[in-house]
Amino acid sequence: MKPSIPRGTRDFGPAEMQKRQYILNIIRKNFELFGYQPIETPSMENIGTLTGKYGEEGDQLIFKILNSRIHESKNKDLMRKEFELSLENSRNSEELTEKALRYDLTVPFARYVVMNQHQLIFPFKRYQIQPVWRADRPQKGRYREFYQCDADVIGSDSLVNELDLISLMDKSFKELQLPVIIKFNNRKILSAIAQIIQEPDKIIDITVAIDKLDKIGKDGVNKELTEKGISQKAIETLQPLLDFKGDNSEKVEVLQKLVGANEDGKKGIEEIEFLLKNSSLLHASLELDITLARGLNYYTGTIFEVKTNAGTFTPSILGGGRYDDLTGIFGLKNMSGVGISFGIDRIYDVMEELNLFPENISKHSSTTLLFTHFDEESQKHCLHLAAELRRNEISCEIYPDITKKLGKQLDYANKKNIPFVCTVGSNEIEKSVYALKDMITGNKQELGISEMIHFIKTKLHEIHN
Repeated sequence: MKPSIPRGTRDFGPAEMQKRQYILNIIRKNFELFGYQPIETPSMENIGTLTGKYGEEGDQLIFKILNSRIHESKNKDLMRKEFELSLENSRNSEELTEKALRYDLTVPFARYVVMNQHQLIFPFKRYQIQPVWRADRPQKGRYREFYQCDADVIGSDSLVNELDLISLMDKSFKELQLPVIIKFNNRKILSAIAQIIQEPDKIIDITVAIDKLDKIGKDGVNKELTEKGISQKAIETLQPLLDFKGDNSEKVEVLQKLVGANEDGKKGIEEIEFLLKNSSLLHASLELDITLARGLNYYTGTIFEVKTNAGTFTPSILGGGRYDDLTGIFGLKNMSGVGISFGIDRIYDVMEELNLFPENISKHSSTTLLFTHFDEESQKHCLHLAAELRRNEISCEIYPDITKKLGKQLDYANKKNIPFVCTVGSNEIEKSVYALKDMITGNKQELGISEMIHFIKTKLHEIHN
């Protein structure tokens, strides 16, 4: 059988993983710098936990897991009926599937909070770095399996949390040297618009359509709104929202005229103005995008999206927002939260295109020193030396095969980019002095084990500082 992997998934070798770890280490460091604590949740959730939280389109992208041992079911006629019905339309049947792969990290987080509410200290700040799965159509920047890096704070409705997240975003992307635009809007504005055009029940349809403006253009949005049953008069009222360009203050003025008299609109504008006024203290560049909608059902306030503004590939690489009652669906009412999610796979793709990774990062070896030898006796002696180095937190390995060809062992070190090689033979064992070679400069010296440890630690300190 020819080996292959499913479409929309990827393998990552050591060189790619060095780059991915570089991104993850920066983001993880900043999560903890801002006071977020790590958690993990299962790869799969009960299907009822996930469905109904992402809108109709999102529900279509949930990977459902077929119940195991269905051939042992005693009610096969019911199962056949359920399967035939599922072929006609999207439906969930516990006879066929009780579980699904998680679609994102936010809904499982809400479920976690409800289940562990008596052990948590609120406001609770958590971060989570795990893969998610979506049954999407694979294309550049869109995968069926990908990592999300989420930071959320729940149990507080203070807009200071939004400012904190803006600062976290800004710091992380600056450290990655990634040029970005931090866009934001407020779902209360969109809710107010739906009320003004007298289509309050169509808020989800309206936000989902508007959120596609960058992809399908104004005509495409209008067509989708028409198909969703939005009246022509209402669509005409929405046009200034789809057309308007200007700076942040000009956009706020447009919103004042459009929804300022509406209670939701007024509250949304107040929240927008608060963030604009105080973000200047964070040195972050914010762009108010009054067409930004973020289609997920659970957003209720501020919404975020980050895009790159360089290169040919400019997808959304971060999304997030405020959700006032996501835990309410699991029985814990009035628990407001806000969070963001870094799209690691897209960040990786953009940084690769723009050549933003540090020079030679993919050539860095996790091994600092290789022990080479000439026979079984010298290899055995290397075991003791390696143990001593590892006790001193110096990564090392011993060439595993017995061979008198030192060149073959040195070639192994070169190919793995191992910076130091220590050669051990009968003379070295007798004197307890070992030949250490710097594979970058070619310099050689003879050192005892204590001297070698001190020398390598000094070198590593110089490299990292």
